[in-house]
This record gives sequence, structure tokens and C-alpha cells, in this order.
Amino acid sequence: MSEDRPGFTDTPFLPDSDYRVHDPSRPHPPTVTPAGAVTQPPPGDATVLFDGTGLAGWEALDGGDPGWTVTDGELIIEPDTGDIRTTDRLGDCQLHIEWATPADPGDAEYPGNSGVFLADRYALPILDCSATTIHADGWAGSIYGQHPPAVDVCLPSGAWQSFDIVWRRPRFDGDTLVSPARVTVLHNGVVIQQATEPFGPTTYRDYHGYESHGPAPLRLQDHEFPVRFRNIWYRSL
Repeated sequence: MSEDRPGFTDTPFLPDSDYRVHDPSRPHPPTVTPAGAVTQPPPGDATVLFDGTGLAGWEALDGGDPGWTVTDGELIIEPDTGDIRTTDRLGDCQLHIEWATPADPGDAEYPGNSGVFLADRYALPILDCSATTIHADGWAGSIYGQHPPAVDVCLPSGAWQSFDIVWRRPRFDGDTLVSPARVTVLHNGVVIQQATEPFGPTTYRDYHGYESHGPAPLRLQDHEFPVRFRNIWYRSL
């Protein structure tokens, strides 16, 4: 392995895997050039979470008003104001979300860093992968710390991109896991996760086992970059 590749060699091994969490020896996904972001208006049975007009249906993690801004129809992270989440609790669903990292990545180590947290626990990273490199399981569209995307379809800095996600929440019998979560992700119209099963909630340098939960909010991460969002909606399945 290259000594300058990012990652860690002191983290836990993933279940049934030769790789550790954030393993620097894990191969990066091969690059595929997408046609571009998929811009899809919400279908008739969709619940619109952001249509460009305001932040109704969103809150700060403490339940207060979110600190992010809405400008020219875009939802923009105000760095250091904290994550925001929906007041809706999403169960099994089809989710569409469009995002763009800053056009000027600057000299940040990991520019355009943010994330989409399914059920408030399971992170899909947003990152300007055209301007940086990172351990494979931190790539845009990975199941963070666990499953890299099958391919890298990231667009250049500042370009609008899209995630289309089919989320099936885990099932529990009391506190016992009956079936794990499953996540299918299309990034810019290309399948990068296909019915992928997280090992449990995601976290930095580790992973957690499942704990019983039901439908839960969608959370967007403030990681100190003014990442932009638009056209966010879901359909219950």
C-alpha cells in the first residue's frame, strides 16, 4: 500500500472482512463518467422536504430553528450552525436529494464535506472527491466507514449532483435484530450501492451494532463547508 494514502491501521476490522474501518489499503472505487446529475421533479405521491422556498419541516438537533439559509431556491449550510433534520420520521422510502460542493475547494484537506444520515444514524458522505482523496469507505456515496461505493461517479467542484436512495429500515423483535437495513443508491444516475446492508450505525473510526429503532428523521450534516442542496423529496414505500 502507498504510505501517503489516508486512513488508519489501528481501527477495528469490519465483520467478515480483511479490511479495517477507514483502511488505507482498501482499493478506491474505479471511475465511471456519469451523464450528469439527475434532476427529477417530485412525483404526485411524494412528500416534498425542500422546494426552494423555506425550511418548514426542518429543525436543529435541539429542536430549535435551523441555522442554515435559503437563497435563490437553494438550501445552504451555514458553517458551525450544526446539523439539521426533518420533523418527519421516515420509514421505508425512496429519497431524492440534489447537492453541490463549493466551486472553489480551496486548500481544505477534505473539501465539500457533508453527509446524508438515513434514519438519523446511517451516513452517506458528501465530499468533493474531484479535489481530494480519502479512504475508500469515506468516498461520496459510501456507507461511511463500512462499504465504499461500487464506482466513483463524482462530478467536478461546484457541479450539481444527485443521490437517489431506496431505504429499507432494519426490523427488530423487541431489542433483537430480525433483518438489517438495506440501502440502494444511485449517484448521478449510476448504481453505486445495491441492497447494501450496513453493519449498524456509522461513526468515525468505528462502527456500532444495531439498536432497536423505528422510523426516524433524515439528517443533513454541517461539516463546516457551505454545501448547497435543492429538490429534496421522498416517497413512502
